[in-house]
Amino acid sequence: MSDAAAASQDGPLAMICGGGTLPLAVAESVVRRGRDLVLFPISGHAEPAVVGRYRHHWLRMGQFGAFTRLARAAGCRDVVWIGGLVRPTLWSLRPDFLAIKLLPKIIRAYRGGDNHLLTGVSALFEEQGFHLIGAHEVAPEILVPEGALGRVGASERDREDIAFGFGYLRASGAFDIGQAAVVAGKRILAVEAAEGTDQMVARVAELRASGRIGVPAGTGVLVKAPKPGQDQRFDLPSIGPRTVTGVSRAGLAGIAVVSDKTVIADAESVVREADRAGIFVVGVPVGSVA
Repeated sequence: MSDAAAASQDGPLAMICGGGTLPLAVAESVVRRGRDLVLFPISGHAEPAVVGRYRHHWLRMGQFGAFTRLARAAGCRDVVWIGGLVRPTLWSLRPDFLAIKLLPKIIRAYRGGDNHLLTGVSALFEEQGFHLIGAHEVAPEILVPEGALGRVGASERDREDIAFGFGYLRASGAFDIGQAAVVAGKRILAVEAAEGTDQMVARVAELRASGRIGVPAGTGVLVKAPKPGQDQRFDLPSIGPRTVTGVSRAGLAGIAVVSDKTVIADAESVVREADRAGIFVVGVPVGSVA
């Protein structure tokens, strides 16, 4: 655990929860380590079954004042964000009084990509005296390790595609537009944008089914990597069983991510499904990616 994460271990951890099962995995890890926590699930995103077993307070997007009041009352100083969130429009927010006061800063944060938005919003939390840390700092086991995760390995052709894909993400990441791409034969078949990884991979499956992709089944790689200069407290690349299912349906050979910089949901299921589908999942060390 980093010095930053260990700075205030005595108090409860506040965890803002989006969708998916990652909030539950992080919560379980924090509790196993003996730390108290309070969950703040976001309505319309977090899953009730995931957060229901822990002390929690439901919030709408924009209820910043409610969060600060409830978190302070619980004695929380450290804050983690984890789980999927669809970027809301400014007009869909339900701001409370504090959020309205901070609206000019929120509007400025919106004038950029997702990383720009998250970094800007994080500054608002810090101005209120909270300390934001990465989920991987309190639950390091959620990160993908280096090497192959299952029985299937990448071929030489796959490794060339992996290197090509990571090279592309290094270049495109400066524009803050996505963390993933699909590569086959050193050709970019799809790039992640606002739709997210699952929908991008589904688009590849549709293109293959319609004959728009001529490469044979079992060819091509999904690559994911953090953006250069990304604030790694938020929105690290992630994979889970759904990712494996999508890659298999798209007829791809496997998945390559940056080890120790990518979050994995339900690692056992990921490995089991990848082995069953005959696809590889590999964590590539950051030095090799760079």
